[in-house]
Amino acid sequence: MDEKILTLTDFEQRVLVRGMNEFRNDLIQDGKPTEDVDHVILKVIDAPTKKGRRWPGRETR
Repeated sequence: MDEKILTLTDFEQRVLVRGMNEFRNDLIQDGKPTEDVDHVILKVIDAPTKKGRRWPGRETR
């Protein structure tokens, strides 16, 4: 499997999840399976956030 890393803002992540959910709803309405879309939605929702870079000695400020 070839993995890709995609960096999204919070807004972009919400737009992606909303769009995927609308697509999922269309599949449900058409009586089609949604397992693959469900998997992608969960991956996007559960994706780790990128922590800000911390410089040594900055914690005391």
